[in-house]
Parts: sequence; structure tokens; C-alpha cells
Amino acid sequence: MRILSGIQPTGRFHWGNYFGAIRQYIELQNGQDTAFYFIANLHALTTIRNRELLSQNTFDAAVDLLSLGLDPERATLFVQSDIPEVSELCWILMTTTPMSLLERCHAYKDKKSKGLTADAGLFTYPVLMAADILIYDSEIVPVGEDQKQHVEVCRDIAGSFNNSFGDSFIIPQAYIVKDTAKVPGLDGGKMSKSYGNSVEVFDDLKTQKKKIMRITTDSRPVESPKDPEGDHLFQLYSLFASPEQTQLLAERYRKGGFGYGEIKRELAELAEAYFATARKKRDELVSKPEYVKKILSDGAKRASEKAATVLTRIKKACGI
Repeated sequence: MRILSGIQPTGRFHWGNYFGAIRQYIELQNGQDTAFYFIANLHALTTIRNRELLSQNTFDAAVDLLSLGLDPERATLFVQSDIPEVSELCWILMTTTPMSLLERCHAYKDKKSKGLTADAGLFTYPVLMAADILIYDSEIVPVGEDQKQHVEVCRDIAGSFNNSFGDSFIIPQAYIVKDTAKVPGLDGGKMSKSYGNSVEVFDDLKTQKKKIMRITTDSRPVESPKDPEGDHLFQLYSLFASPEQTQLLAERYRKGGFGYGEIKRELAELAEAYFATARKKRDELVSKPEYVKKILSDGAKRASEKAATVLTRIKKACGI
């Protein structure tokens, strides 16, 4: 079985990216399946219009993924734009993709509902995403519950092509990661770079602690009991703590007699310890950029070999 997933280099990875996706990448690479992971820089062009920034973000994404545990010996890591077959397949798929299908997609609908300008890249984004999945004969696509529409649209696009030209594509299945963490931001909303409420995995420790101390909390007195359920500070703490530590904190909440500042300081210490090995690894990789580039180059070569085979099959199917 081939597993595939991608992540955009729109900025440095934050806790939400790690616990919501990257941690699952690391776990899935340890199975018997073939894992392909790519840095989606073509998708990032819908929001980043600065060449230096996109280039640096792409390199940083590779370094961060490797630092966090992605193993190039067990998984194929590459940059999306290094596989030109993806863009060619995207055009072929657009010729059989119904407009009505794209008009129903979340990203396009959300921008339209807010009165924002939606360019052609955003509108056709799901087709490029489908090409990313289909070009490698991907069978399993790990996603969170809120992202399963991406795979459903891909399945519809592949089915539309198959209806026109015969059974050419493997129809992928969404792998819903049941334990995907819903990571709240500093304000309690969903953690997101665009909301300005995120804590980056590799923030320097001083900056990270300052952000943690800004986590919004209620105004209940120190002595008052507090309910851990639905409390976003408690949720963040539990991401890094052991089950025993989480249970003890829940008991402290219900008993009362503590200030939120205590919990924030403990959270900062837990987060520092949790990512200590990754920080050390990152310091090593940053000093070896050619090594990182070779990993991406080798990954692109493996991915391209598969992509070329699939594209040849698809072009033959439709007569080009």
C-alpha cells in the first residue's frame, strides 16, 4: 500500500501542524507501507508571492520534517515542483473535472462568502491536489476528519476520468486519523499562522515562553475549582504531558488552589523537553544544507520514476 500526504511551506510549523499531521507522518512511516511525503510549494503559490520567502520556507520545511523524525530511509521526502509530471497531469484532469464540483469546495466557497477575490489557482486547487495523489498510484491518504473532502473530491475527479477513458486511476481511500489532535491556539480558537495565535515548534525558547504566558484564561480566583473539560490551556498541556501528569493536572483543576501562571510555566518546561531532541537535530541539519538538498533530490528521483510511469499510462488512455 502506498501512503501519500503533503504539507504547505507557508510558514514555520507550529504545534497544530505537528500534532495534527506531522506526528502521524512519523508514525505511518514505521509500518510496512510505502510512504511518500512532499512539500507542496506549488500550492503555496496561491498565498505566497515572494520568491525568496517561498524558497526559504521550502528548505525550512524539509529541515523541520527531518528534525522531527521523518526518516529518508523509510519514507520518500521531496518537493512538489520537482515532479513536473504533476502539473501535466493536473491539466489532463481539468479537462474532465466538472465546474460544479470545484464550486462546492471549501476554500473557494469560504473566500467567496467573505467577499474576497478568489483566483484561478484557488479555484482549481483541488485538481492539483488530485494530481498529487493520483500521479503516484496512492492508495491511502491520511487526513483529519475536517480534510476528508479533499480525498472525496480526488475520488470524484479520478472517477470522472475513468468514466471517459476506462479504468486508468487507482481510486484512493482516505485514512481518517482518529486521534488527530485538535490543537487550540493562544486565544482558544484553532491554532493557525493566519490567526496569529500559534506557537511554532522551533521558536527560540524565550519567544516560546512569552507566547505561552499570553495564553488567554478566565478570571476565576486562584482558590476556585476549575473544569479541565474544554479548557484550552489544559488541552495544550495534555499534548505534551504523560497520561499520569494529565490526570494529576485534572485533579488540580477540580480542586482549585492554583494560578494559571503555574500551569503555563509547567507547559513551557514540558514543551521544551518534548522537542529537545528535534532542536538538537535541527541545529545539525541547518549546518549541512547540501545534505538536506540531496535527500530532497533523491526523494524526487524516486517519486519521479513512479510519476512518469503513471503519466505514460494516463496519456495513452486519453490518446496523447
